[in-house]
Amino acid sequence: MRKWLFTSESVTEGHPDKIADQVSDAVLDAIMEKDPNGRVACETLVTTGLVFVAGEITTSCYIEIPQIVRETIRHIGYVEPEHGFAYKTCGVSTSIQSQSPDIALGVDRGGAGDQGMMFGYASHETPELMPLPIMLAHQLAQRLAQVRKQRVVDYLRPDGKTQVTVEYHDGHVARVEAVIVSAHHKTGVPLSRIRADMKRCVIEPVIPKQWLDRRTNIFVNPTGKFEVGGPMSDTGLTGRKIVMDTYGGVIGHGGGAFSGKDPTKVDRSAAYMARYIAKNLVAAGVADRCEIQLAYAIGIAEPVSIMVNTYGTGKLPDQQLIKLIREVFDLTPLGIIRALKLRRPIYLKTAAYGHFGRSDDGFTWEELDRVNDIKRAARNR
Repeated sequence: MRKWLFTSESVTEGHPDKIADQVSDAVLDAIMEKDPNGRVACETLVTTGLVFVAGEITTSCYIEIPQIVRETIRHIGYVEPEHGFAYKTCGVSTSIQSQSPDIALGVDRGGAGDQGMMFGYASHETPELMPLPIMLAHQLAQRLAQVRKQRVVDYLRPDGKTQVTVEYHDGHVARVEAVIVSAHHKTGVPLSRIRADMKRCVIEPVIPKQWLDRRTNIFVNPTGKFEVGGPMSDTGLTGRKIVMDTYGGVIGHGGGAFSGKDPTKVDRSAAYMARYIAKNLVAAGVADRCEIQLAYAIGIAEPVSIMVNTYGTGKLPDQQLIKLIREVFDLTPLGIIRALKLRRPIYLKTAAYGHFGRSDDGFTWEELDRVNDIKRAARNR
């Protein structure tokens, strides 16, 4: 029997990098609501008492960026000045210019907004067709935020991190080796109380009992306390959590971030399409596990390459699946935008707890509406 361990991590919406992602996507949503054809590349930096928003935006509408920033921070939960960062008192600076005319030239004629490669993945490991470590890490982070917001415990603050290590036997989940929860908290709360509460209120409701045993290592606030958190402890930047945004390190990553980018940017839209393809292929039964890579050249509509890896589980050869994908899916930027309905204000909710494996409204790349088309195309081969 071959055994191995694999680990993935997540963070809460109050983590500095995730604050930045959410601000960038809140700006994008505000523009998509008024101008669905707007071009947005919005980057955010957060630090103690300051939010700086910069980027290239071309739009026919006007939005009040400082107001959007403050409302996003309020919703996350930074409402008290004692956090070192609060929506009413933080400074907001902006530096916005229009999209480069050289980039616009390629996008205007339907081409990709940049070169690069994007990955998608699906497997039968979980009901969501996602890797288990990243799903459990996200669920722990979401539960940590839920416990704070519902005041199940009254001492939590918005920042937080989670991590899960899963033990596999011959490719199948056997048990959970380790769980880490780092919970941002008020000053003076005994560590023993935090550890007991996090185990009872966060870990046990999320991790199935059959995967926990006496050998499972559970760490809660391993350094002993987490009183200084959020932008007061770390500078946050858009696009610094790209692995947890996707598949937790199970497959390759092209390096492009998602948040703050309108759907003409294939960094985002083609990554969504790659997930859409992989998930529908697995759901159609043509593979038990599937990784897709799409690559584009700036200004060119069709991808310059498609890679399929089914890890030996494909019912058709991988090269045949590439032909099937080209037959069933429109992989041009405009085709992706139309198929996934991406010119809508759907992006803020993607900016925390992962872009994949979710059933929220607007996550069109998670739909299984091409399964019959794939089955039909597979039968004809």
